[in-house]
Amino acid sequence: MNRYSINRDIAKAETLPASFYRDQETFDQIKEKIFYRSWQWIGDQQLVQLPKHTHPLVLMDGFLTEPMVLTKDEKGDIHCLSNVCTHRGNLVANQPGSQRKLVCMYHGRKFGLDGKFESMPEFKEAKNFPRACEDLHRFESAKWGPLLFAKLGGEIDFNHVIEEMNKYVGFLPLEEFVFNEVQSKDYLVNAHWALYCDNYLEGFHIPFVHSDLNAALDYGSYETVLHDHFNVQVGYSEGAEDIFDLPKGHIHEGKRVAAYYFWVFPNMMFNFYPWGLSVNIVRPLSLNQTKVSFLSYIYDESKLHKGAGALLDKVEREDEFVVEGVQKGLRSKYYKSGRFSPTREQGVHQFHSMLARYLG
Repeated sequence: MNRYSINRDIAKAETLPASFYRDQETFDQIKEKIFYRSWQWIGDQQLVQLPKHTHPLVLMDGFLTEPMVLTKDEKGDIHCLSNVCTHRGNLVANQPGSQRKLVCMYHGRKFGLDGKFESMPEFKEAKNFPRACEDLHRFESAKWGPLLFAKLGGEIDFNHVIEEMNKYVGFLPLEEFVFNEVQSKDYLVNAHWALYCDNYLEGFHIPFVHSDLNAALDYGSYETVLHDHFNVQVGYSEGAEDIFDLPKGHIHEGKRVAAYYFWVFPNMMFNFYPWGLSVNIVRPLSLNQTKVSFLSYIYDESKLHKGAGALLDKVEREDEFVVEGVQKGLRSKYYKSGRFSPTREQGVHQFHSMLARYLG
């Protein structure tokens, strides 16, 4: 397997080589070494709004293809479980709905809504049964406002990530944010998933690519703040309109903040505007194709089409054009790698460093 290394000093570092984005073996290793070891978006609490409710899902279908089922037990606790019966591997839940128990339709194995094995026909003569492994696998999960996350493995402390992000947006009542299907959309991008993240992780391109967004933001004061396993780009407004009403004592008190753009390793983006939140989930489909889901959660509809959070579809199309152009450019035999702007590409440098480290 190819080995990658990024200099810790951004002033000396070179980007990941073009071969990184072209190599199928590396793409396959990313699945095993990064996505199976990181946190992923699984939906929101509306999927299991009522007690004794279950909702099957497939985590990143077409890439990870992990069958899961969300449940809410009678106490109101939400569980994220494997949707695979521990007897013969059949799916336990096929449709969302109200259920007191999870019962496999193949041979009748029964589980509680917390995933605990309860009973199985025709197993009285089985020795050393039941064992702990008869329970459904429980995935570690986390909740941020109405948003739900789970991980397949790895050691990332996502609750710490949430705590740190709340230092910026904790004043917002996330539980009051309402999903808006009309404002939500999927995009198909003909490029490597990491190229899409590269583009997101810097505001360097804004004056050159996004004329409308550039008019809403003060490019000179745009900044990137790095944290463990995530970063935040802070977009300041040119004027006093379409900005957050920041509370006293906030780390940006007195400043004209128009947007907070959070990226969480490796593929989740949370864009906060005065109107609410746009969740962007980047899903690899193949070496050369990516699906990006824009999910809108509205808090103040009166501000929906104003400021930095306006014209999101136009901004996305502009980003796609650039990213797909880079995808084509990386076919060149003459481009090897580039350099980072020490003042504008700290987020990209962090991303490349983490990719190289996880690929080991």
